[in-house]
Amino acid sequence: MQPQVKAFFHAPTFTYTYVVSDGVNPACAVIDPVLDFDYKSGTTDTQSAEEVISFIKAQNLSLEWILETHAHADHISAAKYYQAQLGGKVAIGAEIHRVQEVFKGVFNYGDEFKTDGSQFDELLGANRQFKIGELEVNVLHTPGHTPACVSYDIAGHLFVGDTMFMPDVGTARCDFPGGDAEVLYASIQTLLSYPEDTPIYMCHDYPNDREACYLTTVAEQKAHNIHIGNGKSCQEFVAMRTARDASLEMPTLILPSIQINIRAGLIPDAENNGVSYLKLPLNQFK
Repeated sequence: MQPQVKAFFHAPTFTYTYVVSDGVNPACAVIDPVLDFDYKSGTTDTQSAEEVISFIKAQNLSLEWILETHAHADHISAAKYYQAQLGGKVAIGAEIHRVQEVFKGVFNYGDEFKTDGSQFDELLGANRQFKIGELEVNVLHTPGHTPACVSYDIAGHLFVGDTMFMPDVGTARCDFPGGDAEVLYASIQTLLSYPEDTPIYMCHDYPNDREACYLTTVAEQKAHNIHIGNGKSCQEFVAMRTARDASLEMPTLILPSIQINIRAGLIPDAENNGVSYLKLPLNQFK
């Protein structure tokens, strides 16, 4: 049975959200949901999420899984909003505790912030299997961008998060806490060991002189990916990735987004004035 995949592109953050079902049963999953956020005013909005939710309702689907590929640094997750509207379990890779431990220190959170992943309904270890309707899902631990990254093999279709991008864009950075270019190279090789015609779905696309695209194949990545294609060695990749990462600025939304995303998309509790706040550490990342 082939997955039925509907892609939604969030242009402000260059992010793809997917609705996946088997085309027969009502069960579906959402992968990497996005909450609209205006950094200048500190305002959240659910317009993009409502577009996806409207599609799920129109197709008479039932949301069973809200799947994160990792704790994103470039957009805020709408996982808890989807759950409030449609139900379903919010899930992420089992190593999320490693990311939570780092950022608990960065933001100086107290003991009330747990670093055991308990904010999520399900923690998915490597080779964990479950179903979306009749679709078999296998969880692949694909670290390197972060130590907690996972990809989802859904009936032979790969949803790869931030491991790699379209061939003309390349691969993800590895300079976040716990990131490792050599580890990412190994993760990518695992994905590229699938059959040549295996579909690969992007979490992001950053087009220049073309329209945004979300779908490629193992064969296309092997032949044309500018960072790992054409048989590049691990040594070549690590040298390229290390030099490139040293030149990159921090993602615009990393400080607000990571605070919410390590909470499974839950916005911090409002204070006694009825307003929720995020922290901004000064002079910590020079």
